[in-house]
Amino acid sequence: MKAFQDYYPDNVAECYGCGSNNHHGHQIKTHWDGDETVTFFTPEPYQTSVPGYAYGGLIASLIDCHSTGTAAAAMYRAEGRDMDSLPPFRFVTGSLHVDYLKPTPIDGVLEIRGRIKEIKGRKVIVESTASANGVVTARGEVVAVQMPESFGKTI
Repeated sequence: MKAFQDYYPDNVAECYGCGSNNHHGHQIKTHWDGDETVTFFTPEPYQTSVPGYAYGGLIASLIDCHSTGTAAAAMYRAEGRDMDSLPPFRFVTGSLHVDYLKPTPIDGVLEIRGRIKEIKGRKVIVESTASANGVVTARGEVVAVQMPESFGKTI
């Protein structure tokens, strides 16, 4: 099953967090799980803040990119369209808020889950959580804004 990010057009698939064309990035893969979305990610040792725990910026970027991917999938779903239909939906971050609830252990798989709070015009608000070993360690909200068609075009 293809991930949401696998449908991004090549001209906008360079994002460090979710772009399939960025071989140095996280390359997260997000899927539907009922009415929620889910991404699994295994941190690397170099993504440490203090020994044993993941860097907070990593957690924020995972929530961010998971949420913008979720926004795109939600818009396709709301319009009853397949994710490979044109024109493509692609979202950028208008706002990102993250609350760190507990330190996030770095050893193991992280689970990022999202749910749609609201779709309004070109904006989608997504609430996401990051968990380690079944414990929610961070909660975030992203206001995702539909990317203008001019983004990703060579000037």
